[in-house]
Amino acid sequence: MPMTRFLTLMPVLSLLLAGTLWGLFWYPLRLLDDVGLGGLWTTLIGYGAALICALPWAWRHWKEIQRNLAVAVLLGFASGWCNMAFILAMIDGTVVRVLLLFYLSPLWAVILAYFLLGERPSRTSLTVLLVAMCGAVMMLWSPKFGFPWPESRSDWLALSSGFAFALSNVLVRKAQDLSIGSKMTAAWWGAVVLAAGWLAFIDADIPQVTTGAWMGAIAFGLFGLVVVTLAVQYGVSNMPVHRSAVILLFELVVGAVSALILTDEVVRTVEWIGGACILLAAWISAREGQHKS
Repeated sequence: MPMTRFLTLMPVLSLLLAGTLWGLFWYPLRLLDDVGLGGLWTTLIGYGAALICALPWAWRHWKEIQRNLAVAVLLGFASGWCNMAFILAMIDGTVVRVLLLFYLSPLWAVILAYFLLGERPSRTSLTVLLVAMCGAVMMLWSPKFGFPWPESRSDWLALSSGFAFALSNVLVRKAQDLSIGSKMTAAWWGAVVLAAGWLAFIDADIPQVTTGAWMGAIAFGLFGLVVVTLAVQYGVSNMPVHRSAVILLFELVVGAVSALILTDEVVRTVEWIGGACILLAAWISAREGQHKS
């Protein structure tokens, strides 16, 4: 394969790797939870290990972070909640349902961009809003209550994770003076602080687990979270946004197939239909980015 062709494919392969890892992360998370290391502790240890890797960068670029401290803190909390809530939802909820509810983020992005950035929604954005809302109604429709409402804690966590993801993307657009490394550091810092705060609030005892479990959480951070973050940053930085947004939907394929093979989880027909609407909304949103780029 010629080198130029290989370099062209690298961003695509990088995003496919990221999507594959995100789609499979639920499995090691549940394994760690089964041996007694819950989602909050895995978040704390995993993102703590990733943050340690980023400390040299943060030290060298501290003045940059200090100049943009307010937006860096907001970005840290938004990204931190996104990551922590996603981990907790994946442990407790149905894999496919969690992934699909998370991908309601284009709906939240349209709303947040209007209120925080003053962007008037285009006709395409309003279509995204409508299609995503239809998907949400179908997925969240409760036979028990008779109206769309999250059924469990994992539903709330998945929805809030997608909302926080959209908020962090809006904040990234506002934080033009922050480098990619500083934004990554802020995201990891936010997850560590929020997990530690939650554990302190509930007065959680340190889990009595084996050394292997602690090492597994550290490995999850160093070889999972660091790798997937670098893969996403490399891919997104080297191709148009609309292409990267579509490629990252590969996460849903990996998550659905892996859950089908490794679990006995059942996704209702109405959830598949609602999920298809949500995916369509994400695709329309990505296509709008293509026309703007």
